[in-house]
Amino acid sequence: MLLGLDVGTGGSRAVVVDDRGKLVASASREHVPFRSPHPGWAEQDPEDWWRASQAAIRDVTAAHGVGKITAVGLTGQMHGAVMLDAKGEVLRPSLIWCDQRTDEECDWLHKRIGRERLIELTANPALPNFTLTKLLWVRKHEPEIFAQIAHVLCPKDYVRYRLTGTYAMDVQEASGTLLLDVAHRRWSSEVARIAGIPVEWLPQLFESPEVCAKISSQISESIGLILGTPVVAGAGDQGAGAVGMGILEPGSVSATIGTSGVVFAATAAPTRDPHGRLHTFCHAVPGRWHVMGVTQAAGLSLRWLRDTINPEASYDALTAEAAKIPAGSDGLLWTPYLLGERTPHLDSSARAAFVGLTASHGRGHLVRAVLEGVAYSLKDTFTLFAELGIPVKGVRLGGGGARGPLWREIQAAVYGYTSDILVAEEGAAFGAALLAGVGAGAWPDLDAACAAAIEVAQQIEPDRASVQRYAEGYQAYRKVYPALKGIRG
Repeated sequence: MLLGLDVGTGGSRAVVVDDRGKLVASASREHVPFRSPHPGWAEQDPEDWWRASQAAIRDVTAAHGVGKITAVGLTGQMHGAVMLDAKGEVLRPSLIWCDQRTDEECDWLHKRIGRERLIELTANPALPNFTLTKLLWVRKHEPEIFAQIAHVLCPKDYVRYRLTGTYAMDVQEASGTLLLDVAHRRWSSEVARIAGIPVEWLPQLFESPEVCAKISSQISESIGLILGTPVVAGAGDQGAGAVGMGILEPGSVSATIGTSGVVFAATAAPTRDPHGRLHTFCHAVPGRWHVMGVTQAAGLSLRWLRDTINPEASYDALTAEAAKIPAGSDGLLWTPYLLGERTPHLDSSARAAFVGLTASHGRGHLVRAVLEGVAYSLKDTFTLFAELGIPVKGVRLGGGGARGPLWREIQAAVYGYTSDILVAEEGAAFGAALLAGVGAGAWPDLDAACAAAIEVAQQIEPDRASVQRYAEGYQAYRKVYPALKGIRG
């Protein structure tokens, strides 16, 4: 029995998977919504993650049919900066992945190190999402807090610390801190030195399936885990989610729509985009890497629309209205930049927009335009893959965007690839459990784990007529961002 824990933005989810790769039990607990004291800020209390994680673990270990847990794997939202003092106490709320306050710190890093040199050292440019820029913001604006820092962790690694007393991080997660030498899978002492971050603050690094800690006596009884149960390093939510979908070999690609949207491709070597429009990270698979493009507000776009126009409506009801509208939404476009944008624009000040509204457009048009606009935004990443020679043999769809037939069909037609739907797409927690299984010896490697656990339920072929219509719509979509960039309020 293998436990996977996902410390997400909205909540913590625990799953138990057996050694055949079958889901045995799952449980979730919500987090307090993130605080935004100022526009563009996003903070969460690490203690709340710990509360929810304990409760989810207790619920799942007490579920019928769950026996002794053999190993634990962790995953979670990436990039968040958890700052601890020498006693391991949290110094301030964590600045999480969608916090956008650090534009000045990004500019400072590019001037101090050089943008090209930074990409050479870490495979990525400075972005507000990354952990290092958050630390630099605290140094400038809260020097009394910065002076007390002794340890820096990411969200799921803080929960591991509370479970085990161990400071550790996997190389996939560490890739998103902007402090890792991604090509060599080690901390970049040069970036840390130039940025003024003591290397001693950074935890020991491990490959994702490696055992790095054990459940401590202080916590074991209260959450239903046995003292000494091994805990593997795990991975950030995108790395663990890719494992859970079998995206391991070069040419395999996933498109996942949650709060944000991610197109993820496995690669045999670190493939850098010289312009930094894609993230290049270590994969959760030892010896492999991945590239990914990120849409900040993917599923969030649909939630925002629902909450704005009809908070009582179900998503199924809204998409049923959208299904009555023809492909292309009769010329209506949506750019999903509610939280700025990463790929391809790297612009935290980008703004969302409906473009092309007429009196003949109704609610169904608005909903369909949002579904299509998110797919167009993710299509930008496929365009970059083609530019950089990154192979795509097919696409697996995941997240909320893969659960409804309309959004699946839209994605397949916009991307232009045969798209797989899995029998059970259980997300990052499932991938974390598979990582735990490899660490515990249930499978010899991740290829074997995924072969046992993952099954394709359906393949969606792109509708030819829709492919043509969306090719035209995508070209129109690409003109919106540069047209609106110069008229921001």
